[in-house]
Parts: sequence; structure tokens; C-alpha cells
Amino acid sequence: MTLAWCGAARADEVVNLGRLALIQPLLERLQISQIIDRHLPPDPQLEFSHGRVLSLLLAARLCQPLALMNVPDWAERSGAEFLWDIPADKLNDDRLGRALDAFFQQRHSILASVTAEVLQFTGLKLERLHFDTTHLVMYGAYASSRPRPATALSELRGDGQLPPAHIGHGYLTDAHMIQVGLTAIVDEQGALPVFHQCLDGSRHGRRAIQEQVELLSQHLPLPPELLMVSDRGTFSAAHVARLHRHGHFVVCSMNWGDYRAMYDEHAAQLHWQKASFLSLEQQRRRQHHSSLPHEHYRIAVLKHTLTGTTTKEAVPGRLIFVHSSADEKGSRQRRTENIAKIKAGLEEIAARVQRGNARCTPAAVQRAVARLFGKRAAARYFRWELLPLTPAEKAALPPAAPHCRQPSYRFAFSFDQAAATADEKYDGIFVLFTTAPMHRYSADTVFTYFKQQPFLELLHHQSKTPLAVRPVFLKSPYRVEALVGLMQIALQVYQTLERRYRQTVTADASPLERRTTAETLLRAFNIYGVFVTHACVGRVVFATRLTSRQRAILDQLSLPTPARMLRGKLQPDPSG
Repeated sequence: MTLAWCGAARADEVVNLGRLALIQPLLERLQISQIIDRHLPPDPQLEFSHGRVLSLLLAARLCQPLALMNVPDWAERSGAEFLWDIPADKLNDDRLGRALDAFFQQRHSILASVTAEVLQFTGLKLERLHFDTTHLVMYGAYASSRPRPATALSELRGDGQLPPAHIGHGYLTDAHMIQVGLTAIVDEQGALPVFHQCLDGSRHGRRAIQEQVELLSQHLPLPPELLMVSDRGTFSAAHVARLHRHGHFVVCSMNWGDYRAMYDEHAAQLHWQKASFLSLEQQRRRQHHSSLPHEHYRIAVLKHTLTGTTTKEAVPGRLIFVHSSADEKGSRQRRTENIAKIKAGLEEIAARVQRGNARCTPAAVQRAVARLFGKRAAARYFRWELLPLTPAEKAALPPAAPHCRQPSYRFAFSFDQAAATADEKYDGIFVLFTTAPMHRYSADTVFTYFKQQPFLELLHHQSKTPLAVRPVFLKSPYRVEALVGLMQIALQVYQTLERRYRQTVTADASPLERRTTAETLLRAFNIYGVFVTHACVGRVVFATRLTSRQRAILDQLSLPTPARMLRGKLQPDPSG
């Protein structure tokens, strides 16, 4: 059926473009469709290019995440078929699936090209990157999924040679999942994703960051003095040495247990200073003279040379010991509570053994203690044992109670108060390692950068909630990874919208306006309708007026109005 555009006429029906009135011009500005088409060769048998189809699917993820089979109905209801000039009946799940198959072959290259366009649009640079991983739980059977071989990514000549991530069990769960490594630019305005990769569900953070750095180096022009920030799960001497060889710097948290002895050795010589970083809540308390506790951080620096485990390469750097007053209070409270819980539990076990409970076999007692200790750090202060009763002790016992038997053991435990007290000096302390040069990055600056790492958690949250990683009803691991890659581009577009708006806010704007989120901007476009009439030439579409808020947002972002977009997509009404 013919699609047309005209200036004004009576409407037979109203179609609510809604958020597409903002999303579609942003996708056009970032040239998403054109970038995809540049990487995927055109197929003369296809009526519509992969770029047009996938950019529409990307818009669907941003507007209303749904299964592929429901996209045609959504395109018709939302008016997406007008903005993309693709009839809804052409968007069947087979066509979308074939587009995802093609996307898989160039997934990282496409993402890198989109990143280059986003960086140009926002004016950001790849000077400091933050990395973190998350998991995506999958539902259904994936019998064709296989673990990836341990092939170095540098040996692969293209994205298509890298098999899809294995949808398998995680370390501590039976759920089917994959891991997703995400790299982002982070500053005081938030996080902007720049790259991602999918990993097998059982892969750990050290492998994840190794693959991420290799892929980044292949697809994006990384500056020689790039600073990479990550958490404790990604730290290894090999990771630090690898970045050092390429002229990059690292900031990473460390396992406190590995450096406690070094801390003890140098504790008397450490010079502590108060860190400038404060959370938003602590800033608010100070600004409003709140009576709530004013918490703070202190930092101390120690020069340290890290030696690679395999290459024995010496990498000079700094250990930054950090003390948190809030964590100190929390650690002591948790220790007190856990000690009390463990004591009470052990006393209960001792009472059951003393009563001669029929179920209190040595194996059962051992399992009960293991459950009680769990992962509580306070468990190391306790020692316990089952002591066989002597014949004299057995003879002195009173008659067994009903449903009980004469006990054969005595349960004894002890608590090391001295060890618990000695550990109090470590409360609230953790350690970072950095190779960033001191003359460019002070310890205070490095710590501030590290404390911005939680912004990546917000990105993970957004990819699983507003952008809804579920539903994923794809049995092919190739299409699953392709769809996850497309959703990462959607997350990038989502954050680009937020970032660009905040960049264009005037200096005298209110704090609330300066912190406007992408969801707030999209919500302003929840209702925007176009008129559709039925004429002899087919359906004729008429744009309506924007609200003042909608027009202000588009003007501030320098994006075209829906009327202008429709004029560029559809033919004028020949009946005039």
C-alpha cells in the first residue's frame, strides 16, 4: 500500500509515534543504518537493506522491547513503518533473523564505527576507560552452543571467525547464561558505553578484560597513555604487564589478603591524607549541615613494583591504601553481629549433642557447623571439635530423654577474642594498584576515578530494565549474541541522548535540569501522534504540532522535527 506525506487534512485514524519522534532522528544523526550497511555487503535479493531493518529493530528495543515475532505488529501500531518506509508485513521474524545473522559477522566492527560517530557527536575522547562485567540469564535449550576454543583473538582475522559465546552454566548456578564485558567512558556526568564483548557463561573477569583489551586494540585507535580502570575480579599481574607493554596505565583494586602483610610492614611510615572524593549523599549532608554522620575517606601511598608471573617483567607503580570511615563502622558492626550469631549457633549445636539428639551424628554436626559458618569472615575466630565421652562421663549422665539416646560425644568450641580485636585495625581499609605516573595522576585523582566505577553498574541495570534484555526467544547462539550486540548499541544510543542533552544545558540551569536522564527525555515524547487518512493513492500521513517541551528538546539536541523526517522519507501526496 502506498505511503505518502501531505501538509494538512482530515484524519481517519491517529497513530502515536511516541518516543520514535525523538529516537528516530537521533539514530539518523548517528548514522546507525548507514554504518551497518557499510559493513554488510548489499544483497540484491533483499528489498530493504540490513541497516534499515536493524536500525528499526534497535528502535524497538529503545521503545518497547519485545520478541522478534511481535515486531511487525509494533511497527504498525507505533508508526515505525512510516519513519523507516518499510511496510510492517515485511518485518517478519525470518527477515529480522537473517539481518541478525549478517550483523554477527561484523558485530565488533560495527560497534566500533558507531562509537567513533558517538565520540564525534559528544566530543569525548578515549583517554580513560572503565571496564566491568555482568551476566545475562537465558531461558530455553541451546543444544548447539559450544565453549569457545582458547584461541588468541589476535589470531582471528575478523568478527565472523570468533564463535558465539557459550550459553552454559555459571560458576555458582545452574542457570544458562553468558557474560558481557562492557567498557565505558566515565566522568561526573555519568557513563557512556564504547565497546562490549560476550563471553562464555563460566568465564571470569581476568579472561574478560584480556579479550576486551585485545578487541579494543583491533577496532578502536587507543591513545598510548590510556588509563584503564577495573575492579578486583579483573586484576592480574599479566593484565598490568600487558597494558604496560602497550604504553597504557592501569587502576585496579586488589585482594586485601595478598597485601595485608605489606601494609603491616609499612603501616608506621604511611602518611594518611583525607581524600577529596565524597558521595552525593555526603556532599548533601555537608551543604545542609545535616546532623547525620559526615563520613570520609583517607588515602596513603606506597611505591610498589609488580612482577609478572610468566614474563617476570617488573612494572613500577603505586599501592594506594584507602580507609573508609563508613566501612570501618559497618565492618565492626557486621563482625559483632556475626560473632554473636555463630556463638549462638554453636551453643545450640552443643545443646543438641548433649541431649543425645538422634540426628547428631559426627557427619551431621560437621554439616551444621559448615552451614553456620558459611562465608562469614568471623568464622576464623572459632575452633570446634567433637570429643568422645569417657566411660566415666557416660556413667555420670542422666537417663536419656524420650526420642533421644545416650550421647557419645561432647561438642566443644572456643573463640579467639585476641584475633578478633587485632583485626579491628584493618576495618574499612582496601587497596588499589596503579601504574599511572604520579606527576599526571595524584593518588587523590586516581581514587576519585576508581570511585566512579559504580556508574557501570547503572549501565548494566539499564540494559536489563529500560532496554529489557529479555525477552530473548532465539535458539541460535549466533542470533543471541547478535541481539545482545544490538542491544549494547541501543544502550550506547540511550546514554548518548542523555549525555548530549546535559552537554547543551545552559550554565544557569537548575541542578535538576543539568541531571536530566534519558528516560525523562523519552517520557516527554510518550504522546506524539500523526494523522493517517486513506485516499485513492493509499495511506497519507500528516504530522501534528509538537508540544513546547518536545520542540525545546529537539531544538536543544539540534535534531529535526517529525514533520521534517516524514518529508524526507515519504513521497508527497500526488492528489495534492
